[in-house]
Amino acid sequence: MARLRIGIIFGGCSEEHPVSVKSAQEVAKHVDLAKYEPFYIGITRSGVWRLCDNPEYGWETGDSRPALLSPDRRVHGLLVLADGRYGVERLDLVLPVLHGTLGEDGAIQGLLELSGIPYLGCDIQGSALCMDKSLAYTVARSAGIATPNFWIIDAQGDVDADRLPYPVFVKPARSGSSFGVSKVRVPGELADAIVDARQYDSKTLIEEAVLGSEVGCAMLGTGSNVIVGEVDQITLSDGFFRIHQEANPESGSENSTVTVPANISAESRAHVQETAKSIYRALGCRGLSRVDMFLTEDGQVILNEVNTLPGLTSYSRYPRMMAAAGMSLSDVIDHMVSMTMAGASS
Repeated sequence: MARLRIGIIFGGCSEEHPVSVKSAQEVAKHVDLAKYEPFYIGITRSGVWRLCDNPEYGWETGDSRPALLSPDRRVHGLLVLADGRYGVERLDLVLPVLHGTLGEDGAIQGLLELSGIPYLGCDIQGSALCMDKSLAYTVARSAGIATPNFWIIDAQGDVDADRLPYPVFVKPARSGSSFGVSKVRVPGELADAIVDARQYDSKTLIEEAVLGSEVGCAMLGTGSNVIVGEVDQITLSDGFFRIHQEANPESGSENSTVTVPANISAESRAHVQETAKSIYRALGCRGLSRVDMFLTEDGQVILNEVNTLPGLTSYSRYPRMMAAAGMSLSDVIDHMVSMTMAGASS
């Protein structure tokens, strides 16, 4: 039986470029070469596309070749430059391993829709909705899901610092990880926090801080066929959780510990998982996502955010939650591929 030709796109122009490369490296270790023929497509920080042998160090140069994902459905794959001419590498499906802007916001999904190539993960609408935290909150609230109180400031807007209920979090409305996020405890800190957030997005989100534990769920599947990973829990020694901001993330965080399974009651665990399912469906997610929430002392579960292409590195939360539920990253890839191909043929 012929192997499926799977394009794995990584890198990208966002601030999460290094994390994406690490995610792709981890995926490369778990791709079953008996089932799949991988094509590693790296995007440099400046937006240059390269077809390379693997996502290891030096992929931008070495033996990599210029390549383009063609929007022409007759090509159904890559145009690869070799010896001054473009050849075609047909792909059966694509796994985007891109985080943040142009990876989780519907941009790459739009290109893949034009190309006609099936792809793993959320579609354009779900990606764009979850990337904009204020829109995600609005839709979630309409579905009866609790969210933090929040305020939006556009590029020219302002807010009366004295009217906010401190502490608050200030963050880019459409960005990934913890880039540009600040915890503001007093009115005098607000202006600098907004300036920091605007480095990453013209739209700024201000959230009232939620008093509770940070918990998360790894989601895998579509519609009613959703597998929920084990619940994890973040314990802080100080400050707030800054994912992917550590100097050496492989050795652990400087101020937080992630526990899987979460140290919560069975009742709370079930409530968190059911709420995560409701959020996943309300926001139109498919394929995979990581749903981050708060669990308050009185048992309320409140949406924090949804990552539609969560980190897949050796230290990332998503693969650890799925592993605790009995699924390796190889199993996750197989499940997503089967689900995607079944959907493409239906």
